[in-house]
Amino acid sequence: MRWKEERRRDFFYREAKRLGYRSRSAFKLIEIHNRFNIIRKGDLVLDLGASPGGWSQVALECSGNKVIGVDILPVKSMDGLIFIKGDVTSPDTKEEVRKVLGNEKVDVVLSDLSPNLSGNRYLDQARSFWLCMKALEYVDEFLKDGGRFVCKGFEGSDLGNFLKEVKKRFVIVKKFSPKASRKRSREIYIIAINKKSLGLPPHLEDDEDYHED
Repeated sequence: MRWKEERRRDFFYREAKRLGYRSRSAFKLIEIHNRFNIIRKGDLVLDLGASPGGWSQVALECSGNKVIGVDILPVKSMDGLIFIKGDVTSPDTKEEVRKVLGNEKVDVVLSDLSPNLSGNRYLDQARSFWLCMKALEYVDEFLKDGGRFVCKGFEGSDLGNFLKEVKKRFVIVKKFSPKASRKRSREIYIIAINKKSLGLPPHLEDDEDYHED
C-alpha cells in the first residue's frame, strides 16, 4: 500500500524505530523542547492525547519525574507513566485527573490532540479548535503559575481566536512548526511560557508587543 511505502521512506519514522520511540511525533516534542526548554528536571507533566506514548517517553526523559497521560486509546505501560484511559473532553476524565493530582499542580501541560480528520478543511479546523479549547480547560485547572503549555492546532481562521485566549493566560506565546511535521500537514504548535498568576498590570494587558508570536 502507498501509505506503508511512504512510512518506510520517512526519516522520522525510521529514527523512531531505531531509537525505540513509540511514534515519530516524539521528534516534534524533542525539537520543541530543545528550542524552548519546555520540560525541566523534576517537572510534573500532564500529557493529553498521549497514545501511543511517544510524547510521554520524551517527557519522562526530560523531567526524570512522573508523567500523567490521558487518552481514549490505550498506552502500553512504562516506568513513571500514570495513564488514565478516557476522553479528555469528558468531565469524568477530568475528575480522574483531579483524583491523581489531589492538591498538586503540574509544571507542564502537553496537548497533541487531533480530531479524526474528515478531509473537509473547515470542519477539521473547527474540531481542532474545540480540542484546543478543551486542553486550555486543563491548563486553567491543573497548571501551576509560571507553568508551560504546548498545544497542537491547525492553521485557519479559528487559530487566531485560540491564540487570543492563550495570550490572556501566558506571558510568552509563540507559533512553531517542527521539522518532523509532514510537509503537507497544516498543523502548528502553540508554545506558551510562564502562566500568569494574577494577570499582567493593566497597562500591559492590551500591549500586543508584550507577547511574542
